[in-house]
Amino acid sequence: MSNLLSRIQQPSDLKQLSDKQLNELAAEIRKFLLKTVAQTGGHLASNLGVVELTLALHTVFDSPIDQIIWDVGHQSYIHKMLTGRFSRFETLRQYNGLSGFPKPEESVHDAFGTGHSSTSISAAIGLAKARDLMGENNKVVAVIGDGSLTGGMAFEALNHLGHLQTDLIIVLNDNEMSISKNVGALSRYLTRLRLNPKLRRLKADVQDILQRIPRLGQATVRTLEKLEDSIRFLVTPGMLFEELGIAYFGPVDGHNISDIKFHLKQASIHKGPVLIHVLTTKGKGYELAEKNPQHFHGTGPFEITNGKKIGGRVSTSYTEVFAKTIVELARENSKILAITAAMTDGTGLINFAKEFPERFFDVGIAEEHAVTLAAGFAKKGFRPVVAVYSTFLQRAYDQIVHDVCLQKLPVLFMLDRAGLVGPDGPTHHGVFDLSYLRHIPNMVIMAPKDGRELRDMLATALAYNGPAAIRYPKRDGLKPVAEDVPQPLPFGRSELIREGEKIALIGVGSMVEPALEAALRLQKYGINCTVVNARFVKPLDEELILRLAESHPNIVTIEENVIAGGFGSAVLEFLVMKGVRVEKFKMLGLPDQFVTHGATEILLEKHGLSVEGICRAVREMVLPTVGIRAGV
Repeated sequence: MSNLLSRIQQPSDLKQLSDKQLNELAAEIRKFLLKTVAQTGGHLASNLGVVELTLALHTVFDSPIDQIIWDVGHQSYIHKMLTGRFSRFETLRQYNGLSGFPKPEESVHDAFGTGHSSTSISAAIGLAKARDLMGENNKVVAVIGDGSLTGGMAFEALNHLGHLQTDLIIVLNDNEMSISKNVGALSRYLTRLRLNPKLRRLKADVQDILQRIPRLGQATVRTLEKLEDSIRFLVTPGMLFEELGIAYFGPVDGHNISDIKFHLKQASIHKGPVLIHVLTTKGKGYELAEKNPQHFHGTGPFEITNGKKIGGRVSTSYTEVFAKTIVELARENSKILAITAAMTDGTGLINFAKEFPERFFDVGIAEEHAVTLAAGFAKKGFRPVVAVYSTFLQRAYDQIVHDVCLQKLPVLFMLDRAGLVGPDGPTHHGVFDLSYLRHIPNMVIMAPKDGRELRDMLATALAYNGPAAIRYPKRDGLKPVAEDVPQPLPFGRSELIREGEKIALIGVGSMVEPALEAALRLQKYGINCTVVNARFVKPLDEELILRLAESHPNIVTIEENVIAGGFGSAVLEFLVMKGVRVEKFKMLGLPDQFVTHGATEILLEKHGLSVEGICRAVREMVLPTVGIRAGV
C-alpha cells in the first residue's frame, strides 16, 4: 500500500502527484473508506462512486479560494479526507465527531452547508454572482447528481443561470447511465473539438467574416448553425442544457482522472456557464455495493466480507409495520394510492409498488409535486397516501396549505423519521413537523406509541374525510404486531394509561414509553404520576386535558419535537384560552436550536427526553429544593 492518503494534509498537496499516483491514491481511499464506513455506518455507495471525481476537482481547483458545493452532501466523504480531516475521519457521524454532510463550521473547505437535495446550483449561482459583484475571480463549482437533478429547484436554477450567463461550472455526476462505447467515444471527440479555444476563436472569426457579406453571409451563417445544431441533436445528449444557454461537455468517464482533469481545466477557461456530464458507477470498487447500490446508499455498520449488518435484530420498525399495513388496506380498498419522492425503499413502499404498480407513483426528488399530485387524486375520489421523511415534507409546505388543507382534501401524510434520527444530524432530524402542521386548518395529526397503534391510526386517517398526518420515528425495537384488522380509534381521544395523582405526564408518540417507565421508577420514591398517551396532537382531547388540569396541579408534556409551536404549546394555549390555571406546567421537548448529530440515545439524554431526564424534570417540579437522587 502506497500510504499516500496520510500525506495529504490539504488539497494543494494533490498537485504534486502524477496521474499514476492519483490512481494509486484512489485505490487507497476506497480501501480506507470501506473499512471506516463498515464501522461507523454512513453513505457508502455514493462516495465510492466519486473518488476519482473528487481527486480531479481538488487537483484542478484551489479550495477554499475556489468553492466546491456538493449537492445533498452525502458524497462528500472523500472531500473531507482531502481537506485536513483524514485524521478525524473515524469519528464520522459520531457525537462530537465529523458530520456526514458538508458543514462550514467544520472546515473552510465546506463552502456551503447541505443535506437536502437539488440546492447546489442555486447556492453556487449566489456565490458566483456575489464574486462578480465583489470584483473577485475565483471559480465556483456545483456538483449535482442525476437524482438531485429531478428536483424542480435545480431546473429553476438552471433556467436562471442560462439567463445570467455568469461563469459557473456544474458537474453532473450521473451514476445511473452506462457509457456506450460508440456514442460515448464520438461525444467525447466532438466535445474535445468544441473545447479547443483555437477552434472556438476560429468559428467566431469565420462567422464575423461571413456576416459582412451582404445577404449571402447571414443566410450562410444561419445554415451552418442549423447544421451544427442538427448534428448535436443526433450525437450529443446535452441539447437541453445548450438550449438553456449552458455549454455542455461530455459525457466523461468519471473514473478516468486524466480525462476528468482535462475537461475541468477546459471548463475553467470557458466564459459563461458550463455543465460537465460525468458518468460514474455507484459503489465502485466494492462488488456488493455495485450490485446493490440502493442497499449501500445509507447503511449502518456491516461486515465487509458479506455486507450483512452488524447487530442483527429480531424486533421490527414502524416503517415495516406501515409497509405491511398499507398493502393489507390497499387489497380491500382499490382507491388507496401510494406516492413517494425517490424514497420507495426508505419509506417501506417496495411491496406496495410490486403488488399495485398501477397505483404506485415515485415522482423523483419532487416533494412539492408529490403533494399536489396527491391533491389531484384526492379531488377525484382516491385516497392518496404520501410516504415521506418528516424533514423532506418541509419542502412542500405551501402545497400542504393551499393545495390540500384549504380544499380539505383527504390526503394522508405518513411522516417517517419523525423526531431525532441520530448520525444524520440536523439536516435530517424530523423535529419540526408538529409545529409546521398543527396550525394549518383542517389538518389532523396523530403519533402512535407502538406498532399496533400505527395500524389503527392508518385505519383512522383513511376513515377521515380530510387531510391527516401520522408521524413516527426511525427507531427499531417494536414488539411483534398482531395481524388482525386495523380498527379506527375514537377520533380526537387520548388514552389514559396509568392513573396517579398530582402529576400528569402527557406523552406524544415515541415519548409515551419513556414517560410510563419514568412513572414506574418514580413510584418507588413515593411520586405517583398519571400517564397519558396523547395519540392526537390535533385535535386535542380537550375534555381529558381539562379534567387533568382540575385534578393535577402539575402537568408535564413530553414530545420529540421542538418546544416552539409543538404539542406542549398547544395544550398550554388551550388552557390559557379556557382560563384554566395549573400550579406548574412544564414542556419537555427540543430547544430552539439545531440539534447536532450523534447516537439517538445520547441526544435524547442531552435534551432531557430519556427516562432519566423525565424523572429529573418531575422531581424538580415537586421537590425543587431537594437534590436529584441517584437512579431517579
